[in-house]
Amino acid sequence: MKENRPVIALDFPTFEDVKEFLAKFPKDERLYVKIGMELYYAVGPEIVRYVKDLGHSVFLDLKLHDIPNTVKSAMRVLSQLGVDMTNVHAAGGVEMMAAAREGLGDGPVLIAVTQLTSTSEEQMRDFQNIQTSLEESVVHYAKKTAEAGLDGVVCSAHEVAKIKEATGEDFVCLTPGIRPSGASTGDQKRVMTPVDAAQIGSDYIVVGRPITQAQDPVTAYHSIKSEWEQV
Repeated sequence: MKENRPVIALDFPTFEDVKEFLAKFPKDERLYVKIGMELYYAVGPEIVRYVKDLGHSVFLDLKLHDIPNTVKSAMRVLSQLGVDMTNVHAAGGVEMMAAAREGLGDGPVLIAVTQLTSTSEEQMRDFQNIQTSLEESVVHYAKKTAEAGLDGVVCSAHEVAKIKEATGEDFVCLTPGIRPSGASTGDQKRVMTPVDAAQIGSDYIVVGRPITQAQDPVTAYHSIKSEWEQV
């Protein structure tokens, strides 16, 4: 189920920033973009409608985590925006994830966050009090996500092989923390290059600052896309 386009994280604070960034690309270029909390909370549903009207695909990254009925109702609303993908926190439990699937319907891709890529094993054990390895925690969450009927998970590319072994080859693995060779890792603890992610079996990769903060975002995007596609 590999998506040939890298997902661009539109981590901008304003609507105008998004418009300016997307205007740099040819009008016939169909992008896959991620809209996260900052942008969605600043602009609201209108940002999703705008991007969809331009013909782009949208991963709405809100990481819902609440009681099952609330998540189900929220997902029903999001389904009306025409999102192509959205997510929840796997820590919300199987019942909550199943309710999310019911609310969203079968069209969009629905995935769950296992452990954030900014989380180290030491932080997980100290703060979350999960006394297993980070990999064991991620794989456990992935199996529960599959049990709930979701399409896949957000995970580090380092965990893809183990997740697919535990769930199946068709189980979607979306991996953030992707950086081209030589780029800064920023605030991500577990990172990988596009080539590495493709070789290890990631289905989607999310790339933010190496594209959005590049001097020439279009060239940077196509360079990363070429790396991603070559494997």
